[in-house]
Amino acid sequence: MPSALAIAAHPDDIEFVMAGTLLRLKEVGWDIHYFNVATGNCGSLETGPQETRIVRAKEAREAARILGAKFHAPVCEDLEIVYSVELLRKVAAVVREVGPTVVLTHSPQDYMEDHMNASRLAVTAAFARGMPNFHVTPPTSPVEGETTVYHAMPHGLRDGLRRKVEAGAWVDTTPVHEKKRESLAAHRSQKDWLDKSQGMDSYLISMDEMSEAVGNQSGKFKHAEGWRRHSHLGFSAKEIDPLADALGDACLINADYEKSLG
Repeated sequence: MPSALAIAAHPDDIEFVMAGTLLRLKEVGWDIHYFNVATGNCGSLETGPQETRIVRAKEAREAARILGAKFHAPVCEDLEIVYSVELLRKVAAVVREVGPTVVLTHSPQDYMEDHMNASRLAVTAAFARGMPNFHVTPPTSPVEGETTVYHAMPHGLRDGLRRKVEAGAWVDTTPVHEKKRESLAAHRSQKDWLDKSQGMDSYLISMDEMSEAVGNQSGKFKHAEGWRRHSHLGFSAKEIDPLADALGDACLINADYEKSLG
């Protein structure tokens, strides 16, 4: 059975920019997997790291349950997602455990280092999935088969230098938007934190507005998630697009983006 592994930095990142696509893939019979690299222990102004870590773990597990995804435990703390061999071994172990058809992860350009480093780790972990001489933690057997990596849109739809980022394809998340919203609402501890620390005003409304903005970019969908497909080199024998193949009319390729690739 085909499978999708979402690899994000913190609890609630998947819900903002990836959960709709996971739900659409689940509708067509795929197994879906939910993996936050960090615990979310810094996501509070009122509770200490241990209490915050416990609360956010419960919220993340509930969100994964709502999505119908298998939960994979985080492997480090917030702001400690660095591109290191030690952390790569842990992320690669999860990739090997799942053996995913596709990996969904952050944009390589985003507003914070945790997101960008999680993206780098996800790409290399997928690349090393079949290398028996690369040892992972915990020890996990290499897996064969092709995989394809897709990068989500950055928060704010711009990179860290304020430049607009354009999607290579859009997935129609309109039919599953309420379920996506429900999964984000499971992160109850984060509403006040993000309102105060990042000026989001309303946690759920911010996600609504972003998905509507991406849908508007598509020119077709009310709500959408945008994706850019990583190069196939090192991941598959030839260029493939399993996301588009699986979702059919629910996945719209951006012809202008494809033309810009030359």
